[in-house]
Amino acid sequence: MTDAPDARLLEQFTRNGSEEAFAALVQRHIGLVHSVALRHTASSQHAEDITQAVFIILARKAKALGRRTVLPGWLYHTARLTAANWQRAETRRVRREQEAFMQSTFEEPATDALWQKMRPQLDSAMAVLSAGERDALVLRYFQNQSMAEVGQLLGLAENTAQKRIGRALEKLRKFLFKRGVKSTAAAIGETISVNSVQVAPAVLAKSVTAAALAKGAAASTSTLTLIKGALKIMAWTKAKTVVIAGLSVVLAATTATFTVKEIHERESYSWRTLSSFRPPWSFAKMPQEVEIFPAKFPKRGSRYAGEAGNDGRFIGLSVPVQIIIEHAFHFQHPDRIIYPSSLHYANYDSAPKYDFIATLPHGSGEALQQELRKSLGLAGRFEMIETNALLLKVKYPNAAGLVPSTSKLGSMNVNNGEISAVDGSIDNLAQSLEDNYFEIPILGQTGLTKRYNYKISWDDLQGGFPNLNGLKQALLDQLGLELVPTNMPIQMLVVEKAK
Repeated sequence: MTDAPDARLLEQFTRNGSEEAFAALVQRHIGLVHSVALRHTASSQHAEDITQAVFIILARKAKALGRRTVLPGWLYHTARLTAANWQRAETRRVRREQEAFMQSTFEEPATDALWQKMRPQLDSAMAVLSAGERDALVLRYFQNQSMAEVGQLLGLAENTAQKRIGRALEKLRKFLFKRGVKSTAAAIGETISVNSVQVAPAVLAKSVTAAALAKGAAASTSTLTLIKGALKIMAWTKAKTVVIAGLSVVLAATTATFTVKEIHERESYSWRTLSSFRPPWSFAKMPQEVEIFPAKFPKRGSRYAGEAGNDGRFIGLSVPVQIIIEHAFHFQHPDRIIYPSSLHYANYDSAPKYDFIATLPHGSGEALQQELRKSLGLAGRFEMIETNALLLKVKYPNAAGLVPSTSKLGSMNVNNGEISAVDGSIDNLAQSLEDNYFEIPILGQTGLTKRYNYKISWDDLQGGFPNLNGLKQALLDQLGLELVPTNMPIQMLVVEKAK
């Protein structure tokens, strides 16, 4: 029984209610699930509750799993979602620093320096992968299957499985690099293989199996709450995936129709031939209209200009659609916008470019939203979403580096290893740190409402990589400010197919 493939054990359980088959599945995969839960909670008790909830969900949903489901990948994904649901409830009670994940009270084996840096970020990094990539990594590195076995389980040729794993590792490397973890893709894979799954407590498998076979009938209230929340998240994630999958087809069809229309009807607009947006150019000289076209000169550099405020006017030439979206929704937080997969490109140059104008006396942003819907089939909505973030707080009050400003002419400069401002707000500093360096939401919680003159400097590179730790230390030493990691609901702009 213990040597039978997952699919056969699952079939025996769903068809005959075989408790022995389900117990074998629990024994085989409990280490994977428990390790994910432990990384999120740093608490043995909470990790056991999450593990129990995941296998109860498996027992309830086993009949709905398709034959091609890769069970380790499904269990990993379900464990991560359930743990995230636990974190949402926990953060309402107390805000924990992410570093606290490294200060757990249970005994664990010594880990190397790379794993210590990776561990708080690993499951967030895995969340950016597609289901196929995630399944491949779970099989290869979490369960230490050979490349041939991974290919067989995924129904792929061995070299194809190897390429998929290579792409997935590179995505992890880029994600971790942006968050200060510098390593090679190969080292990341090896570190996951060695450290990601620990042996679960011996008695846990028995209690989890019993609770799961009862499908939660005797589970505690807290466990049932976990299950309910996780099932909601799983249903929402599945629905969102279906919407996104259909969006690329709509975009392709819309773009083709739009291009023909532009060529035949919209060939001569003087604003689309502007070489710059410098005086004597002004919005007052522009026609009052709202339009979006494929770029007339796509190989020219992107140029755009806008006015502040919800009634501001905008114009842009040879820009990607992401710039249009930011202006249309008055949302200048690129790292807080969730785009469908069809709008992800390998680099800036490969993205389609557009010319756009929104120069109405009032309501240009709202009108541009309607044009996005009509021309490109895209809509956006704001939603509170749980995500990793940094809180900018005062650690040392009255730091010498923050000098109250007497100037009325504000400016801010961001260079390699240096940030300076005259008459600058701390909120603007937080946004600059988010946009230019950390690429995750940064929220100002300093309570400092005055405007300041300041300058900080640090070694921009360390070993050839961005020195984010050096930047954090410079903020602390020179301005008395600290960045505190957390996980909390943040307002995000979700871009999706227009309904």
